[in-house]
Amino acid sequence: MGKFVEELTAAGILLATGGLEGGGLRLTSTGGQITTTDGPFTEAKEAIGGFALIEVRSREEAVEVARRFLKITGDGSSTIQEVFGP
Repeated sequence: MGKFVEELTAAGILLATGGLEGGGLRLTSTGGQITTTDGPFTEAKEAIGGFALIEVRSREEAVEVARRFLKITGDGSSTIQEVFGP
């Protein structure tokens, strides 16, 4: 994994990585009232353990990076979501 991370960083693709806290806090707005609920919110087998923020030119390139990641980590799943920003 270290070599893969170094390769993506050197190529300017990998912007950030990190682990995510398992519980979290959910805020919900209904009829002008905002409530907070402590997590966890999913079964442990569905919990998100971390993230990698990458900047690529296409969806196909993102899929290729995710495929390479899963080949290293083994069984599991990854979700690709586009981040909108400036």
